[in-house]
Amino acid sequence: MMRDLGLKDARVLVTGAAGGLGRGFAQAFADAGARVMAADLNADGAAETADIIGGLSAEVNVAQSDSCRALAQTVQDQMGGLDVVVNNAAIYAGLERRPFEEIDEDVWDRVMQVNVKGVWQVTRAMAPLLRDAGGGSVINVASATVFSGSPQWMHYVASKGAVIAMTRVMAKEMGGDNIRVNVIAPGFTLTEASYGQMADAKNYGVDRASLKRNAEVDDITGGALYLASPLSAFTTGQTLIIDGGKQFI
Repeated sequence: MMRDLGLKDARVLVTGAAGGLGRGFAQAFADAGARVMAADLNADGAAETADIIGGLSAEVNVAQSDSCRALAQTVQDQMGGLDVVVNNAAIYAGLERRPFEEIDEDVWDRVMQVNVKGVWQVTRAMAPLLRDAGGGSVINVASATVFSGSPQWMHYVASKGAVIAMTRVMAKEMGGDNIRVNVIAPGFTLTEASYGQMADAKNYGVDRASLKRNAEVDDITGGALYLASPLSAFTTGQTLIIDGGKQFI
């Protein structure tokens, strides 16, 4: 269903779009009439997303500057510019929960390379395209775990805290070019990955929420549509927590 949010023909890049929440972002923007490029290290998964939404796809390693620059050239060549970036690519599924003293150093470094450096590298590569477009919106995906301090997951939580901090700096530095930079911080969201990680994902943590259910993908993507649309034209440097009210109990 087409959603009239002022995003028709907007040129949108979504990273980490091979499945899960990333695919949901790509689908939501396509439903809003945007032209979407789905990018992922999993090129086949990105291509599948593109087929589903009628968009474009590209392979990218967000932790590698050369790969991000190549992606920027692909965006320019295939879409003629860029209006919206959704920095969704991150290491999440499959991360083993461990006390912080027992986290393997190589795992820590890999999480930081993708979840933190990746946001920086992609945004840096896409900034000239956004400037050429006269401005735009960067939406970084963090996590509500930053505010709850989820135990035995410090590498992930720390990486997402860094994303929020970087967003505030980006918003200050890019505002003069009419580029808005904001964060979505989802709570636990029902995706293929979450169902794969636990038997009773649907009810996980529901007792701590104000709204007595867990988020579906559409609950999160609505926030991205808002932050990309003219409805949020004067909003930048902000963090939108979408967790059903778990942080306030």
